[in-house]
Amino acid sequence: MGVPAVDSAAMSAAELDQAVRLLVRQVGHWEQPRWAAVATTGNVSRADLVHRLVQEIANLAADAEGEPRRVVPRLDNDLALPDQLRVVTADLLAAGAATRCWRGPPPR
Repeated sequence: MGVPAVDSAAMSAAELDQAVRLLVRQVGHWEQPRWAAVATTGNVSRADLVHRLVQEIANLAADAEGEPRRVVPRLDNDLALPDQLRVVTADLLAAGAATRCWRGPPPR
């Protein structure tokens, strides 16, 4: 699983929604061992990498809403990560912000 990269180009709300749906579709069925596996690049687990993405999107949503950034809890059950990703993405889209967010291939 590659490290999500922040692209300097703005991503439309439709593109973000589509990218998140694709990512969730690809990882939503993963069991704990697959989440715990080390990503193909770097030395962190896939779960930690996706949680970083969740935090990044949550930060963008807070910034867009003019609210303070808050730490997204790292839950004990990695199977909750797709749901966390959906929630923070919905928050960002609801904020109506032009987003600078993840671009690239989904995790493997």
